[in-house]
Amino acid sequence: MKMKFALVNGQKMEPQPGLKGTCTYCQRNMTAKCGPVRIWHWAHKSKCSCDPWWENETDWHRTWKNHFPTEWQEIIHIDSATGEKHIADIKTANGLVVEFQHSAIQPTEIQSREVFYKNMVWVVDGTRLKKDYPRFSKGFSCLRPIPTVQGFFLLAFPEECFPKSWLKSSVPVYFDFQGIYPVDQQERIRSPLWCLFPGRVEGHALVAGVSRKQFIELASTDSHLLLARDILNNLSQLIRLQRQNAAAQQTRAAYPRYVRRRSHGF
Repeated sequence: MKMKFALVNGQKMEPQPGLKGTCTYCQRNMTAKCGPVRIWHWAHKSKCSCDPWWENETDWHRTWKNHFPTEWQEIIHIDSATGEKHIADIKTANGLVVEFQHSAIQPTEIQSREVFYKNMVWVVDGTRLKKDYPRFSKGFSCLRPIPTVQGFFLLAFPEECFPKSWLKSSVPVYFDFQGIYPVDQQERIRSPLWCLFPGRVEGHALVAGVSRKQFIELASTDSHLLLARDILNNLSQLIRLQRQNAAAQQTRAAYPRYVRRRSHGF
């Protein structure tokens, strides 16, 4: 396992040449790996079974983690009822867990993590597979803007934009199609994070474009899971109201014609 932090004399520290420490999760010995090629990281001195959910860090992981305070990074989250524990990439002061996912992951593990963490969001690396961004770019025209809510869209067929393995997630999933490198001005839709919210609005998926700055600010202060539920409920109510108003207008428009026909004996 590659990790950003280990305990050195009881203090959480990043790797430095020559340092030795212990794993914050399993308390086994770790060595600082500070070579010229790979990102500096801590590694267990011997092969062992640590947290099975942990994903070795990439530059993409490290860049995202560094947007948040050190004291929120690589936090052990424990289920008080069962004693089960796992290392969260980010756990904010408000208890929101942010998991950065680069490698492939099975739907069963996605579900297990969501059940375990409960109040969490995913940030998925949309640059890992070559087909992910082209699929989103091609399906982007299917996003239908919601006039009353800037930056939000309805999508009838989410599989046309997003990987199938994430479509049934029970928490918000943010797709990062830019990664850590600048994007061409011709591909501006790569710059925002694109969030696929859980649940459906009148049979449509709810999607939002969020800047990185907005995401970091919201993740630091708000509960995304509650926000998603509020948005879904409000939009569902708004759409139902709009349909009721439209039906009422059609009825009013048709009523005079009906009266005129009756008065002429038709």
